[in-house]
Amino acid sequence: MEINEKTIAKDLLSINAVFLRPEDPFTWASGIKSPIYCDNRLILSYPEVRNRVETGLAELVKREYPGCTLIAGTSTAGIAHAALVAERLNLPMCYVRGTAKDHGRNNQIEGRAEAGQKVVVIEDLISTGGSVLDVVETLRTVGCDVLGIASIFTYGLEKGLQRLAEKEVRNVSLSNYDVLIEQAVAEQYVKAEDLPKLRAFRLNPQDKGWMNA
Repeated sequence: MEINEKTIAKDLLSINAVFLRPEDPFTWASGIKSPIYCDNRLILSYPEVRNRVETGLAELVKREYPGCTLIAGTSTAGIAHAALVAERLNLPMCYVRGTAKDHGRNNQIEGRAEAGQKVVVIEDLISTGGSVLDVVETLRTVGCDVLGIASIFTYGLEKGLQRLAEKEVRNVSLSNYDVLIEQAVAEQYVKAEDLPKLRAFRLNPQDKGWMNA
């Protein structure tokens, strides 16, 4: 099976890694009312989907970041995916904690990351971009050259895009929100009349007016 944006969107929907509730929105930790909730940790429990995702990420790294010499995972959701991608590419791997340990060697980076290494960060989901940019900054402080991010899914939110651009960080995702909602309608996970609401959310998630679109 060809691995593309539509394939991955179908996979995420099929294993319920993505829930769409335009009529009964989720509340994110930020307080944003959202018609979508994404839990890519579920990918690990489905071997066929997992294989496509990790193969897709490995191909993405080879194609988009050919100079990569180190794979880094975000803690915690990106760790397993980073390990599986690094195995496919026969590259070293590390992961970055949200904060440094308060004991032992006080590591924030687990594994070896050295100045001059060309790093690709593996992330499961890009929303507003805050957490993954913290990982990028941590790697940069030890002298790593962060080539960019390879992620499974992105909401494509303007805030996230702006943050990445400000820090000069490139992200390439296997699939995205726009492709997924179209696929969700095609497979009747949601109704065609829900599309305006779903599209309005991505354009302005802070404005609850999307619920009346």
